[in-house]
Amino acid sequence: MNQYPNIADHGLIGDLQTAALVTTDGTVDWFCTPRFDSPSVFASLLDAEHGGYFRVGPDTDNYVTKQLYFPDTAILITRFMTEDGVGEVHDFMPVIEGAATDRHRLVRHLRVVRGTMRFIMDIQPAFDYARKTHKLDVTDNGAVFEADGRELVAARIKRERLQYLCSRLAELNMKFAQSVGIQQRDFRRERTCAHPAPFFQFQ
Repeated sequence: MNQYPNIADHGLIGDLQTAALVTTDGTVDWFCTPRFDSPSVFASLLDAEHGGYFRVGPDTDNYVTKQLYFPDTAILITRFMTEDGVGEVHDFMPVIEGAATDRHRLVRHLRVVRGTMRFIMDIQPAFDYARKTHKLDVTDNGAVFEADGRELVAARIKRERLQYLCSRLAELNMKFAQSVGIQQRDFRRERTCAHPAPFFQFQ
């Protein structure tokens, strides 16, 4: 992947209060929180060396990649195809209803569809457009990046919690479709959430 990929080589996920861009190689290279116009946490889209990023992808460079959305949802699929197998990263941000909040979640779900695939995770946050340094605290439950009172938490999501998030996303999607008169297809929860795999959450 180019250090500065084209905008066309990105997918967009969001929760109506902020959003993130994900490249076709599985890198979150743009994410500002808690609002769209807040200082960045990941901004390698603008500065590949210092801007910060969060990549999840195969441990090999020999792959073909494709991005798509699950039909009628905002769940982004980044699919990796190698000689050994096919793997996917499913990215979404649970939609927040009601008043604005400073707490946001970015969920990354890893799934091997066929064969075998070894994933690597590389996370390099850079708070406030890389102008602030951060502290890192690693525990058995995950990692906490802290800078000037702001925290970014990377944690493994319990399976039951992921099922709930997926079901809520389906309900909200159905409400939206009904409100604008779209005939909504059935959302198959087992297609997106049933496969045992690691999950990561940012808040």
